[in-house]
Amino acid sequence: MISSRFSKNWAIFCLIGVILLPRDIAAHDPTAAKASPNTAALNVKAPDFVLTDQNGARFDSTKLRGKVVAIDFIYTTCTDVCPLFTANFAQLQRTLNKEHAGDVFFISITTDPEVDSPKVLKAYAQRYGADFNNWAFLTGTEEQLKAVWKGLDIRVIRKGRGLVQHTSLTTILDRQGLRRFNHFGEKWQTKDVLADISTLLEKKP
Repeated sequence: MISSRFSKNWAIFCLIGVILLPRDIAAHDPTAAKASPNTAALNVKAPDFVLTDQNGARFDSTKLRGKVVAIDFIYTTCTDVCPLFTANFAQLQRTLNKEHAGDVFFISITTDPEVDSPKVLKAYAQRYGADFNNWAFLTGTEEQLKAVWKGLDIRVIRKGRGLVQHTSLTTILDRQGLRRFNHFGEKWQTKDVLADISTLLEKKP
């Protein structure tokens, strides 16, 4: 009887402990997007920026004029939504590169420059079969990245080394560098983003 009562009380204690467990133990909080509104300006020029790519080379966003550009935000130690975003971009790239490799470009910008060096980003990208001819994984100094995050409506909250909350946003730019479509959260479908990109590709420069 005592043993049964002890087991019951222990189970209740464990359940309470799970409920009260800090959310910070997660590698990425998928509710981070709620930290800022799921809105961002459309039909306005995206900010120009200079960052560093996965090869350690200077990356100038102005050189992408004339291409349709898809941008997302990830970090390599994320274990939930970031891998999904990267896998979706990989699928989109494989589909679009069959006919539009020279007309579309993908950019993944880190939200954790402390961990995500060019070498780390390159190894991460290679795991997804990324084609670096039209997909860049970018990092930079904290100051450089903060300017880009702010310019693209991304809120980043660092909880600790390798532990980051950030707005989950995928944004699509037209050939003139104007923001035309936004997809928030992790539930967007590749077919929807593909349709958006295809619409912009139909408009010749």
